Order: sequence, then structure tokens, then C-alpha cells
Amino acid sequence: MLNTPSRDSLNKIVVLNPKGGCGKSTLATNIAACYARRGAMPSIMDYDPQGSSIAWLKRRPDDLPRIHGIAAYKKSMQATRSWQLRVPDETKDLIVDSPASLSHDDLRELTRDSSSILVPVLPSSMDIDAASSCIADLLLVAKVNRNEGKLAVIANRTRKNTKSFARLMRFLDSLGIPIIAVLRDSQNFVHAAERGVGLHDMPPSRAYPDVEQVDKIVGWLDGWEARRKRALRIMAVRNNKPVSRVTAIHKTQAGSA
Repeated sequence: MLNTPSRDSLNKIVVLNPKGGCGKSTLATNIAACYARRGAMPSIMDYDPQGSSIAWLKRRPDDLPRIHGIAAYKKSMQATRSWQLRVPDETKDLIVDSPASLSHDDLRELTRDSSSILVPVLPSSMDIDAASSCIADLLLVAKVNRNEGKLAVIANRTRKNTKSFARLMRFLDSLGIPIIAVLRDSQNFVHAAERGVGLHDMPPSRAYPDVEQVDKIVGWLDGWEARRKRALRIMAVRNNKPVSRVTAIHKTQAGSA
């Protein structure tokens, strides 16, 4: 069973898609690099057995803003699981890079207490089918409540003015889930991954079009507390009674369990 820490003030971002090669690690590392540039040290929790995010961190130059890495895919006999997955107190933003395959129990556990869930989707029929199943599991198995506004989709490695891009956008639009960014098929992501940097660490003149899309993603992620409060108001109206702050938090957590 997977396990991640729970902390009310923690911005826990889960990057999730059961299809391998859809860009989860690329997305996770670039979000982390953006948050690191702001000053507070973010953390990446890597559950993928390939360890791509941790390998990226090992390549990261020492003179760049720090990002804490947690190799969640490793099991240690010398430490408890909770100690192995501990998140530094200074971390306000935790990015979870999920594995390609998850049981229903693991899916519920991984998304529990999440503030945001991002699903990157590639413009191919196989990837669209995988994303459709993933989102169905999030809604029906993990019981992610649409009213909480924590679920968003990202179109990844796209080439505009192509039939595959048009098909992908029609599919995403049909879901009724926000498409918060469209990442192009750019070599900037490849070069950043090879060097252990994020787009925000690269010269702006080179990476600006791609940085702009990552900024859109992070801008949406920054609204997690406002989305949670809005969901609580909706729940209060539906229940036709006032909800105290403590009770509301417990209800929100229970609803996403």
C-alpha cells in the first residue's frame, strides 16, 4: 500500500496517469523547479520505479534553488515507511510523481488529502483511452468530487493544426474537466531533463513559450485553497446548514479519501 503524509497546510500535487511515457516526470520536475525559484524549498516524492524524477534531481546543478527529493519507490529495512516518506517542515509544495500502474487501493491512498490532481494526456488514441479510464477511476474509485475543483488535465507534446491535436482537444473538452495548459512538443523539455534543470532555470529568450504554459499550470495550482473553500460553501448550501471550519476540513478530507 502506498502512503503519503497528511498536513493541512501542505499543497500536495499528484501527477497521475496509468499510461507510461505520458510526461508525468517532466511535468513534476518543471513544476518543482518553478516553485523552487520562488524561494521556499519544494519536495518531489517519486513513486515511479524508474526513478526519473530522483535521477533528474541528482543531475541538478548545486548552484540552482534546492528541491528536496524523496525516493518513495525504494523500500528500506533500516527505517520505517513514515520516516522514509517524511516531508521537510519548510516544504509548502509537495509534487507526487506517481507510478504507471496503480491498484484501486493505491489510487485512493495516493490521492488522499491531495490539493490538486494533474492528468497529462498525449494526442494519440491509446493515450486518450488510458486517460479516459484514469479519470473514470479518479471519479468513481478514488471518489474525487468534481465540486472540489482539484482535477485538471494537461495536453502534452502537442502539435497544433494536426488531426491528432484536434481529436485530443475534442476529447478533453467533452470531459467537463478544465484543460489548464497545452504543452507543445518542444526540445526545451528534453534539454532541461538531460541537465537536471527546469524551464524556469533556462534563459527566458529560449524557453519563454514553454515557460508561459508552465506558469499557467502553477497559477492554477496556486488557487487550491480558494477552490477548497468554494467546495466547502457548495457543500454547506447543499446540506442547508452552516459548516464550521474544523468540521468542513474533515468532511473535505473524507470526501477525497
